[in-house]
Amino acid sequence: MIESILTKLDDVSSRYQEIESLLSKPDITSNQEEYIKLSKEYADLSPLVNAFISFKKAEGDIEEAKLLMKDSDPEIKQMAELEFDDLRKSIDGLEIELKRLLLPKDPDDSKDVFLEIRAGTGGDEAALFSGDLYRMYSRLSERNNWKMEIVSVREGDHGGFKELVTRIEGSDVYKQLKFEAGVHRVQRVPTTESQGRVHTSACSVAVLAEQDDLAEVNIDKNDLRVDTFRASGAGGQHVNKTDSAVRLTHIPTGIVVECQDGRSQHKNKEKALSLLQSKLQNAEKEKAESEQAENRRVMVGSGDRSEKIRTYNFPQNRITDHRIEFSVHNLPAFLDGDMEVMITALLEENQARALANLESSN
Repeated sequence: MIESILTKLDDVSSRYQEIESLLSKPDITSNQEEYIKLSKEYADLSPLVNAFISFKKAEGDIEEAKLLMKDSDPEIKQMAELEFDDLRKSIDGLEIELKRLLLPKDPDDSKDVFLEIRAGTGGDEAALFSGDLYRMYSRLSERNNWKMEIVSVREGDHGGFKELVTRIEGSDVYKQLKFEAGVHRVQRVPTTESQGRVHTSACSVAVLAEQDDLAEVNIDKNDLRVDTFRASGAGGQHVNKTDSAVRLTHIPTGIVVECQDGRSQHKNKEKALSLLQSKLQNAEKEKAESEQAENRRVMVGSGDRSEKIRTYNFPQNRITDHRIEFSVHNLPAFLDGDMEVMITALLEENQARALANLESSN
């Protein structure tokens, strides 16, 4: 293993032992906030430290096996050679696991998300496709026992949506959906096409991690313009006879968010504020990542909603993700929420690229 990685592992082990000692001190155990913080760090480091202990033990065992392989007794030598082969395989596996555990975790992975779908080029067909995407993510949410709720909606003139914002709550939602951000393109024959020509339309998707603490992004009330209006749209459940819908405008950035989900103006304002906070946090994140362009190139995607990421080709019954050149040939099932194969491929490829980047940077 590369020396610099071993040094990192030694540093982590030292920190682990330091925390173990701190957790037994009275001044820490009496400070609940500090105790919880250190306990979490200790638990997070445990898998890495335990794997490193196993790695070092295997290294010691392999040195012993090398000595026994020089023994004059043929039986002992043969046993040592067999043990050496097993230990070599074990060390190779532990080395891969240690590198994986060393990768920095995305702090947003466990968070809930706001998912936005906007119809782009293609007019009515793009709006219809945004409806297909909404149904796809809705079905995926059902499969994963996630809770999805509509925050705001602008329906298309002939079906589908011009713009739709949903909130999805559940286990590892952001981790599973973060690579959905970008432009989704559809190629199919519209129902209104009389000559059977294939049209290309597109929708953009944004995935924003919901921030746990309103204090994470400091929003000055003087920077906000609050407007209330009557929720509109076909379908009954979106119609409200009171001005309970809320629109927030963040004056310094020009970011506008709406919430027309509930009948309570107060609750709608809370949700809109949470969405605005997530957008501002995402803008800060994108700014920081843009300053690390070299790192972004090795990742699966930038998360930019202008990046073309996937094509849904109806004539060929194929979905292709252009970032990893991976295709699935079962479009109806995919649009019915059966996306696990694609999501897993994206996560695995991202991890593989991150591991390669870790090794090349040391």
